Amino acid sequence: MEGMPFEGVTGERLRKALFVAVILLGVFLAVSALSTIEGLRYIGTGINATNTINVSGHGEAFGVPDIATFNYSVVSDKATVAEAQADATTKANATVDYLKKAGIDEKDIQTSDYSINPQYDYETPVCTNGFCPGGKQVLKGYEVRQSTTVKVRDTKKAGDLLAGVGTTGATEVSGLTFTFDNPDTVQTQARDKAIADAKSKADALAKQLGVTLVRVVSFSENGSGGYPRPMVYNMAAGSQAKDVAAVAPEISTGQNQVSDDVTVTYEIR
Repeated sequence: MEGMPFEGVTGERLRKALFVAVILLGVFLAVSALSTIEGLRYIGTGINATNTINVSGHGEAFGVPDIATFNYSVVSDKATVAEAQADATTKANATVDYLKKAGIDEKDIQTSDYSINPQYDYETPVCTNGFCPGGKQVLKGYEVRQSTTVKVRDTKKAGDLLAGVGTTGATEVSGLTFTFDNPDTVQTQARDKAIADAKSKADALAKQLGVTLVRVVSFSENGSGGYPRPMVYNMAAGSQAKDVAAVAPEISTGQNQVSDDVTVTYEIR
């Protein structure tokens, strides 16, 4: 019959085309709806909060240090640079050999300074007939100084090592400090306490103000480690050095305090 567009071969084609079009339209509408719903999760996330409160928090953590460090120097005064360098090298090598035999790894022994300085005497001529000629500097030799930093991973050995390097040529030992091989562990503990302190203050403040905390909109941190003041342990120069170094100092490791301060801004409603 005429006027029936879906009959025959042509009608079948039209029905299939219409069916495909309806499916495609349905898929398009479904995807659009999902995108809209998903986008609702992020609506407002990029908008700056206008109602906020700021709170600060402080945290402290303590830990027993597992690393000791100290510095020592070998010094040589000779008439020539070559003589002073040779003597200083002999002393420096002897101290390094001692440290290695004591169980210190080579990577934990580091030369921190090396210097060569001329040494002068100031001579003042004798005054004659009321006239005193000006004095002058006279070169008397050279000083070579080599400084080394040592990391001690067994803190119980620190006292013995301080004394021991003095028997092998070191005349100056100083800067003993105790610290952590991995300071992040203790610092994290202090940070956690600081954040908890800030959250507690924010909860109390929100309750007093009759508001609700919505989200954190900003955060800042200022962490710091508190370490004992370095101890100074100087060896006597000359023949007495070995006598002084024969007695190891009593070293107390104690605990190190690490603190952390945070500032947190909360959005409120």
